[in-house]
Amino acid sequence: MKSILKPLLMIVAMALGMTAAATLPARALVELNVNKGNVEPLPIAITDFQGGDALGAEISGIVSADLKRSGLFAPIDKSAFIEKISNPDATPRFEDWKVINAQALVTGSVSKEADGRVRAQYRLWDTFAGQQMSGEQFFANDANTRRVAHIIADAIYERLTGEKGYFDTRVVFIDESGAKNARKKRLAIMDQDGANIRYLSDGRSIVLTPRFSPNRQEITYMSYESGQPKVYLLQIETGQRELVGDFPGMTFAPRFSPDGQKVIMSLLREDGNSNIFAMDLRSRSTTRLTNSTAIDTSPSYSPDGSKVVFTSDRGGRAQIYVMGADGSGQTRISFGDGVYSTPVWSPRGDLIAFTKQTAGEFQIGVMRVDGSGERILSTGFQQEGPTWAPNGRVLMFFRDSAGGPKLVSVDLTGRNEQSIPTANFASDPAWSPLLE
Repeated sequence: MKSILKPLLMIVAMALGMTAAATLPARALVELNVNKGNVEPLPIAITDFQGGDALGAEISGIVSADLKRSGLFAPIDKSAFIEKISNPDATPRFEDWKVINAQALVTGSVSKEADGRVRAQYRLWDTFAGQQMSGEQFFANDANTRRVAHIIADAIYERLTGEKGYFDTRVVFIDESGAKNARKKRLAIMDQDGANIRYLSDGRSIVLTPRFSPNRQEITYMSYESGQPKVYLLQIETGQRELVGDFPGMTFAPRFSPDGQKVIMSLLREDGNSNIFAMDLRSRSTTRLTNSTAIDTSPSYSPDGSKVVFTSDRGGRAQIYVMGADGSGQTRISFGDGVYSTPVWSPRGDLIAFTKQTAGEFQIGVMRVDGSGERILSTGFQQEGPTWAPNGRVLMFFRDSAGGPKLVSVDLTGRNEQSIPTANFASDPAWSPLLE
């Protein structure tokens, strides 16, 4: 398989000197507390970046869209701007921005260097304190200008919230096209906002459950090309693919360990039981972690690799269990009504996301790692498969509506639900770590 993606080129970042007399102390204008409820979005003014013809407006538009989708920022309509920024390096007239209640202001510029690279820079201002909060410049080639915009949005998000952003990331998913009874399924990858969709398989065989490796360049997925589900590893940038193992019976739901050295999955043996196994990718040795007469499936490691969450119907119906990474101490943590599935550990380690089916509805929810504090974030018809943004604040999943599945994101408040645009139907999303 040939590489379908362009290789990522290094993006060079440099801090810009502060133009004000002093800088703000390290503090957050927006405090995120998921137990607090809804957070009032911060009014922010994002001006068109100067120079670069239409490129400046494009980059600032992507920055604005990223911040708005987070639900934490309310970009102010440009028609309300009083000051027209002509020199993004000059100190703004802060009174003009306070009048329209812009609590933060972003200015910037784009230019072409002699070597053909694009130089993009931004400055973030606290309008009420009258000071610059941060500023950086980035050098990249034309193919990476969207990435530069996402990186700038991440930097602004982190400076104003005190937490890492999640905009410079990708999502791998299953692209679905064609009639429902003859659906063509292809591996696909895109930016987290739905842009730059590229295909990683040709659709000649059914593919399912792609998952990112922590090394960012590799995914694991299942393919039915041989008539039986088999687990493969795919190097995203080179297109190189290899079979993880030729297991007897059916294999399901493979995921990487946090160090990328193992794959954990459920295997259906001849006795009809589905149990959880881990495979060392270096030695190809397999370790059985559960040994029950029930259906144990959907394993997911904790971010430190010490534990595994999974589902099992050993208690009569599918519930969520946690065990040590060696299979020890298998403990049930969910006790709610309904059937639980697809649990996945938050990158922060504090929550477990899940799908729950109850009273004819499908719900996406989270609970603490001991099973307490269960909260439902989204309810709908046939929705499942949550995946975490790398900062642990947003989930993406897929929902079947209008004839096929579509991707949806929701934050931990449950109040900021967003549709992710894709050309075709889309399912089984998996969010990458932050790119480098």
